[in-house]
Amino acid sequence: MALQATNAVRTSRGLAPLRPQPQVQAIADAHACEMARRGTMTHRGGRSSGPGARLRANGYNSRVAAENIAAGRFTLPQVLAEWSRSGGHMANIMRPDVRDFALGRAIGADGKTSFWAAVYAGR
Repeated sequence: MALQATNAVRTSRGLAPLRPQPQVQAIADAHACEMARRGTMTHRGGRSSGPGARLRANGYNSRVAAENIAAGRFTLPQVLAEWSRSGGHMANIMRPDVRDFALGRAIGADGKTSFWAAVYAGR
């Protein structure tokens, strides 16, 4: 659903659709899990400074990388709506130089807070 919604916005504005990519998915999942484990929403990972560094460290040679994150009691439609209302988040979604996409989600220790990590990447 996230890829479909993201591509609907992109193609409505003349941009190429994004595609799922297994390496990027693993990185998005891992970052969402790390944020949930730490209980902190941050672009910085425990061993990385951001999405580009995480991609490269895991063998994806990214020329460009962007990331949207969120934490709270958001459903998928809610988090996508929040990102669409934010200029900075929408700028990541609308980057013309990205082609690969993944969205990771993990539940925090409280069992209620979702940690989301959307990764947009291009080679």
